[in-house]
Amino acid sequence: MGKIMGFLAGAVCGALVGGVTALLLTPASGPELIQSAEERWQMTLSEARQARDEKRRELETQYRMETHN
Repeated sequence: MGKIMGFLAGAVCGALVGGVTALLLTPASGPELIQSAEERWQMTLSEARQARDEKRRELETQYRMETHN
């Protein structure tokens, strides 16, 4: 379980650092910048949720296989 949390924490931190860097280096107006940041945040959340769901299914499958043996 520690590896999963470490991976998710790393993914979120990486996404945040990447997003902040992009925001700082991208020439855009205030409203465009805010909209872009919101879109990136939503994309990051979606990707994190997908990764969580995939890992959960994997772990549930492993658990079922181990308990039925």
